[in-house]
Amino acid sequence: MPPTTTPTITAFERSPDRGRGLARDMRVRWALEEVGQAYEVRLVSFAAMKQPAHLALHPFGQIPTYEEGGLALFESGAIVLHIAEQHAGLLPADANARARAIAWMFAALNTVEPPIVERSMAFIFEQDKPWYAERQPMLEERVHTRLGELSKHLGDVGDADWLDGAFSAGDLLMVTVLRRLESSGLLTQYPTLSAYVARAVARPAYQRAFAAQLAVFTGSSAGG
Repeated sequence: MPPTTTPTITAFERSPDRGRGLARDMRVRWALEEVGQAYEVRLVSFAAMKQPAHLALHPFGQIPTYEEGGLALFESGAIVLHIAEQHAGLLPADANARARAIAWMFAALNTVEPPIVERSMAFIFEQDKPWYAERQPMLEERVHTRLGELSKHLGDVGDADWLDGAFSAGDLLMVTVLRRLESSGLLTQYPTLSAYVARAVARPAYQRAFAAQLAVFTGSSAGG
């Protein structure tokens, strides 16, 4: 049964992604938009994220969190899975197809995202370190390996638009992971993946979620 209360999620008061839709509350917003569930957003500052009230919701002091009635969740993947299990539209009805969609959710977060995040963190925090130039090719190769494998899978499924049958929570998470590479130019080397991301971000639910997250950044910028 769908929840009877309106869920509340948390998001950055001033997002470091500058409204590009890369902060992880975007995944939750998109999932809620896909299933047609209204939601409320509580914006939190970086300071507030480390205070007891927020740590009670997220022990690592991050966003997003999700509150619905007596339930409080953290970790974007777990929140998206909960939403998908509570509403039709993000997981197939067939048990085997459902299990495969969940496997793709894990693959997005556990297999594809780690090398992408490691590369981006090194670029942001280690460029001035003596080891960065030597380490960079290895980081790039790890990303290329995963992109090549994912591109091959999408090519192998032929004319299908999505990872396994209809659009699912697996595609939702995978696309949010791949979008982290848009500014790097790496994704353009894989036309199959570029087309896959383009199909996903053209979905009306994605567009609504993106606009909502961008509005927070626009509002915070205008306010100071």
